[in-house]
Amino acid sequence: MDTRHYSPFDRLVVALDQSLKTLAGPVQTSERSYPAAQVADTTLSDEQHRTIAGLMRVNHSGEICAQALYQGQALTAKLPNVKEKMERAAIEENDHLDWCAKRLNELQSRPSLLNPLWYAGSFAIGAAAGFAGDKWSLGFVAETEKQVVRHLETHLTQLPADDLRDRAILEQMKQDEGQHATQAIEAGGATLPAPVQKLMSLTSKIMTKIAFHI
Repeated sequence: MDTRHYSPFDRLVVALDQSLKTLAGPVQTSERSYPAAQVADTTLSDEQHRTIAGLMRVNHSGEICAQALYQGQALTAKLPNVKEKMERAAIEENDHLDWCAKRLNELQSRPSLLNPLWYAGSFAIGAAAGFAGDKWSLGFVAETEKQVVRHLETHLTQLPADDLRDRAILEQMKQDEGQHATQAIEAGGATLPAPVQKLMSLTSKIMTKIAFHI
């Protein structure tokens, strides 16, 4: 176990290093298999190709935001066990980030050009949630993951019926996000006030619409 004491400056340096890896790679993953590795690709029309690339770009940006949220929360979490949960969840979310990046590359498309902006804003929100207290930080994680699950369910309905490759990726991501929400609640996460939930949903919708194209 690492028993070294890190000063606030040390933690900031670590956070900066993590941000650079998140945005430019390589990221630390749990080394799980790529869900689409054994799934045959299908022929896509130009319109389907554009739609799927846009969806994967949105999901990739969402994982950038998730990394920033978890890393910001880990920086300001007060209880060691909560900090550990945030860091573990961030590694699992890196799997999703890696999978989305691979799929974008397969589609010969690119991530959102605004990922640094999404990261900075989400990191600030995560750090603020951590300062508010661990129960609110965990509650924020739970609500974030619930909203991500709903987004993924919507994306799954937009895939062509025979597109099993993208479906395999999104289904695994949906399962993981649901587990993260449950774990955050079981760890003591508080239910966020309705206005906060609505604001989070509105912010997510704005990011989704922009990232789909840019």
